Amino acid sequence: MRYAVIMAGGAGKRLWPASRENKPKQLIPVIDGKCLLELAVQRLEGLFPPERVLVVTNVAYVDQVAQSCPSLRRENIIGEPEGRDTANAIALAGELISAREKDATMAVFTADHIIRPVDQFRLCVERACRAAEEDPQALVTFGIRPRWPHTGLGYVHCAERIKEGVCRVLGFKEKPDHHTARQYVESREYFWNSGMFVWRVETIRKALEELLPESAEKLRPIGPAVKSGQDITGLLAKIYPTLPKISIDFAVMEKAAHVLLVELTCEWVDLGDWPALARVLEADADGNTVVASRTAILDGNRNVIFSEDQHLVAVVGMDDCIVVHTPDATLVCNKSDSQRLKELVEKINRDFGRDYV
Repeated sequence: MRYAVIMAGGAGKRLWPASRENKPKQLIPVIDGKCLLELAVQRLEGLFPPERVLVVTNVAYVDQVAQSCPSLRRENIIGEPEGRDTANAIALAGELISAREKDATMAVFTADHIIRPVDQFRLCVERACRAAEEDPQALVTFGIRPRWPHTGLGYVHCAERIKEGVCRVLGFKEKPDHHTARQYVESREYFWNSGMFVWRVETIRKALEELLPESAEKLRPIGPAVKSGQDITGLLAKIYPTLPKISIDFAVMEKAAHVLLVELTCEWVDLGDWPALARVLEADADGNTVVASRTAILDGNRNVIFSEDQHLVAVVGMDDCIVVHTPDATLVCNKSDSQRLKELVEKINRDFGRDYV
């Protein structure tokens, strides 16, 4: 059987003030009134039945996830007591799936990307599932052919193509400088690291036992507890603070000996900051990207404007800016400064406390 896991635990400070600790970016309605997590769940329709789709999120977001994605079964929304990065989220999901079906195939997806067209995405997922099932010892990742020398993403170096759309991985590279990124793009041997994977559940469990034994050992009681009908909330609350905080790339993928890559041959946009909205939404005649019900723009070009409520956002004589309105905070900044929002949120936390973060 095949299971899907959507990782949806991050907060996303670069989408402040819409994204907060109590409402992460994957739950903000940004595309046709739908949030990113809802779109991620819909992409999996026809590939995985609803009862085999799990979401790993922060325990504080469980109710919001259930409300945003009514097709999800409540018992499939897993609340982590605190964020311990992707390796532990995947290890936890692996124990839960193994308790249901030890011979399962496990696909791991993110909740903060725009991926389209959906039909092409589903073909790539099917290809990756088949690759993992035909080669049970392989860890399969998805890569995106780089379109420009992006310095904010990791890269995957590939060797020969094994078959259509599938190649062998030589190694993972961290976020490069511009010169190195340009060399990667020009070589055509590198892909952007999508952070999405497919593997046999027992294969990833064994890899975690070998490469991240502390987490594997401490999370091992989760499966038997679930099988016995035990509420694992208290158990997770005891285990999670003791786990090392580490990504699946650092913990496993960069060390694994047998990794395959399936090329994701569709549009893939990391919605990691406000300017990214301009890459996925249609702009007006002046290049403004607007997600708001009421706006008035006079002599404004190439701005990004966001508001969830009926508040009127008026802009005069501003170009290349970001304007975000929420009931208790308003952001105005130049697009070129959007990467400084984490710095801004830290200042707000120091000056005004956690009410605004």
